[in-house]
Amino acid sequence: MRIGELSKRTGTPPRLLRYYEEQGLITPERCTNGYRSYDERLVDRVQQIRGLLDAGLPTRIIKQILPCLDRPSTIHFPDPTPEMLATLECELDRMTRRIDCLARNRDAIAAYLATVRGDDPPATEQGAAEQSRAQQA
Repeated sequence: MRIGELSKRTGTPPRLLRYYEEQGLITPERCTNGYRSYDERLVDRVQQIRGLLDAGLPTRIIKQILPCLDRPSTIHFPDPTPEMLATLECELDRMTRRIDCLARNRDAIAAYLATVRGDDPPATEQGAAEQSRAQQA
């Protein structure tokens, strides 16, 4: 398939697909006329790459773990190195901190909107935990 079809099927702009190629994340075949030809399996690969990028992984780490991705949503390391495990643990910690920050910001915005609208404050994970502790006391 051509780059336009891969773009359409994955929702990824052609320019970004070319960037993935530059970074070594995908490798299309080249036709005799020089056009890129994308294999069907690259649809899943591009979606995996996008998911990993959305999760906050940088392309240099994605490039390292892509060979271990054998199908969508599955990561398998037959022989992980200590360096790879340490890198992934650091990324997991970073994502957890990011999720916590996003949750705090979400809760603050929800509380602000509730105040402005005159609604009851929304139940948040943190607020629910505080209410539960207060009821147990």
